[in-house]
Amino acid sequence: MPEAAPAGVGTGPADAPAQCDVLVVGGGINGAGIARDLAGRGHRVLLCERDDLAAHTSSASTKLIHGGLRYLEYFEFGLVRKALAERERLLRSAPHLIRPMRFVMPHDPGMRPAWMIRAGLFLYDHLASRELLRASRGVNLREHVAGEALKPAYSRGFVYSDAWVDDARLVVANAQDAAERGATVRTRTACIDARRGRERWTATLQGIDGRRQTVHARALVNAAGPWAGRFLADVAHQPATQGLRLVKGSHLVVRRRFEHDHAYLFQTTDRRVVFAIPYEDDCTLIGTTDVEQAGGPDTPRLDSAEAAYLCEQVSRYFLRPVTPADVVWSYAGLRPLLDDEAGDPSAVTRDYLLALDTTGPGPEAGREPAAPLLTVWGGKLTTFRRLAEEAAALLEGPLGRRGGPWTRDASLPGGDLRRWIGTPQRPDTDFIRFVQAVALRHPELAPDTCRRLARAYGGRIERLLADGLGGEVVPGLYEAELRYLHQHEWARSAEDVLWRRTKLGLHTGPAQQAALADWCLRHWGPAPRWGEGADVRAA
Repeated sequence: MPEAAPAGVGTGPADAPAQCDVLVVGGGINGAGIARDLAGRGHRVLLCERDDLAAHTSSASTKLIHGGLRYLEYFEFGLVRKALAERERLLRSAPHLIRPMRFVMPHDPGMRPAWMIRAGLFLYDHLASRELLRASRGVNLREHVAGEALKPAYSRGFVYSDAWVDDARLVVANAQDAAERGATVRTRTACIDARRGRERWTATLQGIDGRRQTVHARALVNAAGPWAGRFLADVAHQPATQGLRLVKGSHLVVRRRFEHDHAYLFQTTDRRVVFAIPYEDDCTLIGTTDVEQAGGPDTPRLDSAEAAYLCEQVSRYFLRPVTPADVVWSYAGLRPLLDDEAGDPSAVTRDYLLALDTTGPGPEAGREPAAPLLTVWGGKLTTFRRLAEEAAALLEGPLGRRGGPWTRDASLPGGDLRRWIGTPQRPDTDFIRFVQAVALRHPELAPDTCRRLARAYGGRIERLLADGLGGEVVPGLYEAELRYLHQHEWARSAEDVLWRRTKLGLHTGPAQQAALADWCLRHWGPAPRWGEGADVRAA
């Protein structure tokens, strides 16, 4: 018999509350972050997501918490300062999911001059306070470990700091925190209609099984990402006051191209940049592209031209060329960027706009009070917490203040390691001490499994291991973890587990993946799929 999920963690609208303060539509990083912040302030929150959490843009990033060094070239000083300030807050809040990383930029004399790079890095180091991350510096690549993988022509370079993040797990952690603070989170639940009244919204939610429920909310948050404009027009029946540019970013994963723990930032021939990042122990992640997406926000795919472009650009630097035949996995996502009329997709701002509307059509058009509608336009992974804080502050007036800002110094689920290591010191060294403590307490864990579980679940690893590991379903993946993912993290299919909650899809073959799918079918029931003809529209 399929396992039941506890209250607050489920799929479908059947047990969603009929009344709430705020209905948040969209289970990406912004929707999950807003639901978390509002729930922590005492508001009754319902979050619905048509698919899995982080199923789209928020699991298709370059996996970086960064200020955006290249945005300085477009004079985006405010955005870079805001993002830099968030880096260290996020490092402290989730040392298991986010870790410091050093980036090497080989200098190509034919590209940007060295003085320009030094000036940019000086700004990058000083636009916001920095306590945890090391400053930038110049390096001799003939002596530095990062030079070994590069062509001999690159003898000079620069090193600076940013951070790496497990993007999909960051979304799940925010949803977990929201649920534990009282929010109701419903995945595989589409908002198919929303009607606005003077004091409340009346929304219709539909699950994959076709069941529907009516929900009344005092405010509606449109955090649908690339679908934000479509949601306004087709579901909420409201005009869009802001345009989006949908820019596809594609990534390649190849087997490891270098042995050290630094990442690379390569300048490209079209004056963009491409990253090559250590990934999943034995892989290298390469990305990203910036390709304008024509038409609607359909599922993006890497095309052959993008693959060739990425391989060509990194092969300009690597001693051992990368070819499309080396690719073991690829993914693509759509960035919903503010339409600022920039001609080059790479130059479009990565900042966000929060549009709060508290008026609707009436005798005096645009001046009749109506239930609040907050739409999130744009944004980036690094600034999600601040975006959520600003969104909650905007809604406090219409909803009535119940709390105040609280996420600035709060840990995300799993991020508080004090029970294991005592007083925190630095996030990176704290995590090392944490892994050592887990290994001592759980000698039954193989070293690779111990490190992976510690990285994924942080201080909550004990909840997962409370009743032992159970049987090994595929190499390194045990029944205890699968039960935890289903009961506490909304996992409903083998795909949810292999490609979002973990990245074990990279390390398992077709037969092993089929074995996991069979286990999930027997314990969780059929994998959720939207049937043909389902009325889900833009949600």
